[in-house]
Amino acid sequence: MKDLADFHHPITDLFLQPRSANDWNRFKLSQDQIDFFHENGYVAGIKLLDENQIEALKKALDEVMDPDHPLHGLFHEFHSNESADPNTVLFHSLGHWRIAEAFHDAIWNPAFRMVASQLLGDRAVRFWHDQLFCKPAHHGGVVAWHQDYSYWTRTIEMQHLTCWCGLDDATEENGCLQYVPRSHRWGLLEKPALAGEMDGLMAMLSEQQKAEFKPVSVPLKAGHGAFHHPLLVHGSFANFSDKSRKAFVLNVFADGTISNSDEPLLEGVPVISKGEKMGGKFFPLIFDPNKLEG
Repeated sequence: MKDLADFHHPITDLFLQPRSANDWNRFKLSQDQIDFFHENGYVAGIKLLDENQIEALKKALDEVMDPDHPLHGLFHEFHSNESADPNTVLFHSLGHWRIAEAFHDAIWNPAFRMVASQLLGDRAVRFWHDQLFCKPAHHGGVVAWHQDYSYWTRTIEMQHLTCWCGLDDATEENGCLQYVPRSHRWGLLEKPALAGEMDGLMAMLSEQQKAEFKPVSVPLKAGHGAFHHPLLVHGSFANFSDKSRKAFVLNVFADGTISNSDEPLLEGVPVISKGEKMGGKFFPLIFDPNKLEG
């Protein structure tokens, strides 16, 4: 039994790695997609996984969700239900890349890494942390409207990115992502309870922001992902359908991001002193566009 955070490279054959700089080109976004991201704060419908990879990750998810898993202590956070209501369940965890080989290697998925670098301005990319979000059929809870960076100000400067990838088809019926286009231009807002009242953020908005608050649904097929800006307001509604909605999230930042805290940045992670560059065992460099394989 080992902590997979010790391995800063793929450890399985689940994700075939490019052998040359040219091989990476097939994973690149178009300029139109990049422009859409900068205008709206997100880009969606990016194919990240094939059927074999989806099944491997779903199997791993079922295993790590067990609170009696022998490596359970490696999670940074584990919430069988982050909601306070037992009738609206939201499973949420951080740190499963340390436990399951499939989730560890998902960080080194070339389709994910190339896009992350492009959207961060063609910069080198470091891993921040992962998340699992699972909404069971019939009683899956909400993820309230929020901005990711409002929970991440312990790292600066703001040069972060989130990738959300479904392991089930995500639909309006089972609680797919909802984005508020162009809200990444609103600046940093106060943070609500993540699994609290869906509209808790509204009390923190100006009248103009409320007028511009026009969410769009982002349904996604399993294996497809969406990338969004750290200030984009987003959330997801409850799942009262007869189908589950399982997803994982990979959060990254541009190389050169520094710690803004003298407290542990994640539970169980050694302190990186305020002002020191993020790196080491838990925040590996996962992509450098100037050092492509091949």
